[in-house]
Amino acid sequence: MPAPVPQEDEFQSKLDSGLWWKIFRRALAYPRYLWPLFVAAIFIAVCDASFAQITRWVIDGVVREGAHAPFARYIAAFGGATLVFCIGVWVFIDAAGNLSNRLAHDVRRDCFDKLQELEFGFFDTRPIGWLITRLTSDCNRLAHIISWGFLDIVWGLSYLLMIAASLLYMNWRLGLIIIGIVPPLAVISKYFQRRMILSSREIRKYNSQVTASYNESIQGVRTTKTLVRERENLAEFQQLSARMFAASVLNARQNALYFPIVTTLGSLAAGLALWRGGYLAATDALSLGTLVAFINFAGQFFNPINQLAQRLTEMQGAQAAGERVMGLLATEPKIRDSAAVRQRIADVGLRIPDSPATAGQDPRPVSHPELSAIRNPQSEIAPDGLPGRIDTIEFRNVTFKYESGPVVLHDFNLTVRAGETIALVGPSGGGKSTIVSLVCRFYEPVGGQVLINGTDYRERSLAWLQSQLGIVLQTPHLFKGTVRENIRYGRLTATDAEVEAAAALVNADGFIRQMEQGYESQVGEGGNRLSTGQRQLLSFARALLAQPQIFVMDEATSSIDTETEQLIQRGLETVFSGRISFVIAHRLSTIRRADRILVITRGRIEESGTHAELLQRRGHYYELYTSQFRREREEAVLEGAATDSKA
Repeated sequence: MPAPVPQEDEFQSKLDSGLWWKIFRRALAYPRYLWPLFVAAIFIAVCDASFAQITRWVIDGVVREGAHAPFARYIAAFGGATLVFCIGVWVFIDAAGNLSNRLAHDVRRDCFDKLQELEFGFFDTRPIGWLITRLTSDCNRLAHIISWGFLDIVWGLSYLLMIAASLLYMNWRLGLIIIGIVPPLAVISKYFQRRMILSSREIRKYNSQVTASYNESIQGVRTTKTLVRERENLAEFQQLSARMFAASVLNARQNALYFPIVTTLGSLAAGLALWRGGYLAATDALSLGTLVAFINFAGQFFNPINQLAQRLTEMQGAQAAGERVMGLLATEPKIRDSAAVRQRIADVGLRIPDSPATAGQDPRPVSHPELSAIRNPQSEIAPDGLPGRIDTIEFRNVTFKYESGPVVLHDFNLTVRAGETIALVGPSGGGKSTIVSLVCRFYEPVGGQVLINGTDYRERSLAWLQSQLGIVLQTPHLFKGTVRENIRYGRLTATDAEVEAAAALVNADGFIRQMEQGYESQVGEGGNRLSTGQRQLLSFARALLAQPQIFVMDEATSSIDTETEQLIQRGLETVFSGRISFVIAHRLSTIRRADRILVITRGRIEESGTHAELLQRRGHYYELYTSQFRREREEAVLEGAATDSKA
């Protein structure tokens, strides 16, 4: 298997405007909410600034006219500003909430879609928790920053400009004293920016590792308990948790220092305004209302700066999430259709408008009358314009290795024709699973070619090829839902009759109908309400329902009982007939009827032939078969003796 790569990528040490522009462009798809948010933020900033000016107007009017001041106008002005302010708040809450939820939905959907496109090699090197974090907390955090952060930035900048303009308009000298606090604030912000973004990234990194640890612990709980590993697991988890705790405390301390410094500078500006403004007011160089407005503005001047600083800090922390999510979305599959293949697919689609739904499949091999109920009429032309029927698969001088590790296959050659069943046996790590993974194009050769009907399969449609696969693994995976839904997962358009026909052909219909609700019975999460053998039979039915041209069994009978294996064996002739089939098996009774048995050792074919031919050669296969046969006979004798003693 490929060696794991580091779970986290390297990030830049400063705020990346290009990254945030890429993220913000997603919000541009929702002008219905973005523009009201923008306008509401400006109106709120105008209302915030107008309150101080109205106060100035009222104080100067009362000082000048006393009881004869126009109080009705003052009340109307305050009332009008308050009404506009309230409407603006309502609009921005509604718009920001809608924008945030829609963005989160879109990013999660796109991330999930990207994960469906990526090749198996991508998942070999990334833990489940690493991926789950991107689909959950990272997506939500970005959506929150873009919507609410955009609001605060527009409001904060607008409010700052209006306050600065008001201060300079009322008294430019006094205004410059207050504005002069901004440069030291900028220096302090830059100093803290780098430190807070790095600590935030550490938090996100350890959060991914903690999530992965949770996931692994829950999945392996049975193994943990049987090996009594609870204390060791807890100690390992505590190390991760302690690292996240240390990073979180560091980030909290940085915030605890930064915001008081900003507040202190704001108080200093207000004090300077009171000191200098009070002197000017005492000498009648400044009206009392203007002094009050100055003090008000000086106190408020750092509110938007505080908000901007908080948003900047959040963006610094969220940039790690942004880089992770955008990095995932920007990941290009290493295995995908070439430009020439995509062009051919487009050309076929133009010639046959309905082809995306039905083209790309050939008439499936039919070897049993009941299969006619399962098979759909399909085109003989694949979506890439080439023949849809797979007659041959050929390995031509194939060499393969994982991203890191030794060569698994070297100059491997093999030709398989339609209707042939190829069994792969041999020691673990010899390359059996790699061979079928290359057939399925889950991986691609690093040297040589895999050809379908004589054409390199990299020149064929990837989606078409993988739609021709039927795979049954050693540990079948069922999805939460009913028996019928899990079988139909192989072909969502299948009718109930087709689902039941597929189940009958693999001898699963009997136990299904004995269940309380038959085909509508719930299988539980991961199929935990069924036995291993029952799950395996359902996986056979699911694969058969898809009517694949290439069928793969990877240790599919190694973990089931003999009785269930006999049921499966009776259905295998139906499953294999007319198809190219690959069977990986340690239980050699499964493969005695294979057309060819290949003994794979160190990535090479050591022996090849039928069951009878290989036994006659008395080579590696003979040793494997006779030792396994002897062991099974001994187990049968022991079971019989145990039964007799109980009787």
